[in-house]
Amino acid sequence: MRLALWAATALAAGLTTNATATYAAGELNLICSADVVICEQMQQNFQKESGIQVNMVRLSSGETYAKIRAEARNPKTDIWWAGTGDPHLQAASDGLTLEYKSQKLDELTDWAKKQAETSGYRTVGVYAGALGWGYNTDLLKQKGLKEPKCWADLLDASYKGEIQIANPNSSGTAYTALATLVQMMGEDQAFDYLKKLNANISQYTKSGSAPVKAAARGETAIGVVFLHDAVAQTVEGFPVKSVSPCEGTGYEIGSMSIIKGARNLDSAKAWYDWALTAAVQSKMKDAKSFQLPSNKSAEIPKEAPRFEDIKMIDYDFATYGAADKRKALLERWDREISAIAN
Repeated sequence: MRLALWAATALAAGLTTNATATYAAGELNLICSADVVICEQMQQNFQKESGIQVNMVRLSSGETYAKIRAEARNPKTDIWWAGTGDPHLQAASDGLTLEYKSQKLDELTDWAKKQAETSGYRTVGVYAGALGWGYNTDLLKQKGLKEPKCWADLLDASYKGEIQIANPNSSGTAYTALATLVQMMGEDQAFDYLKKLNANISQYTKSGSAPVKAAARGETAIGVVFLHDAVAQTVEGFPVKSVSPCEGTGYEIGSMSIIKGARNLDSAKAWYDWALTAAVQSKMKDAKSFQLPSNKSAEIPKEAPRFEDIKMIDYDFATYGAADKRKALLERWDREISAIAN
């Protein structure tokens, strides 16, 4: 036990010595809500540096929230890494996650620390990314469609069946889009907009990044996603152009939370501190993850969409991450949008 605690302390200090790998013991049950490539990179690197066996499952943030809530009396997960911050905040308000103040907090950006403060230190920001969409330039040219530059443009009848967005019940990306539109337009106007948009939606996907991956493959013209997910497809060589909406847009704070009742708490804290280091966050670009890192000293990928280049709204994380507000919006989406979905 002392050796395992020593290893956790060494990791928290950012050490990656052979001794750490030799003496660390135990395992970690992790749910990762980012793209599977970065999930696997994080899993492999942590195992190599800590000697702790990571049992990783990839689930969207909405699915993860539902899972940890269902398992609250008998938690099977130790830590939840990544995915949009709103479900993390809801889990915090529901008492499903554990208060933990990492010694790395002072190294983080203000938005990452604010996420921790808002949640009573039951979650913390690990990256950020703005909402927008990516479109297939070849398809738009072939079909004679104009470039959609604004939220209003997506309602054009010429895009009928040409747009994909995820379901906000399973996808944190789509919930961010829903909450963004409500904050920009007002709730009733936002749902009027979504009803009109539904006429152009070919599919509500399970995963938040799936729409732009479909656009990259030529299966749809436009995917509403976080901009870094669209950029990742461009970097891979697909004909995808990213758009930040002219009216303004919201953003995510990808977050991390330790599950209350975690069976492998020392391992969870070791991962938590390790994942907040500049060294770890600087490697995210190696997995084609182009979010803005939360550690102020981490290297920002040159491809990452910068907030200063985007018209951003003052996204209210406290309100739209609250359990009652999120539940009410999702129930209304089910009644008014899912009920008429194509």
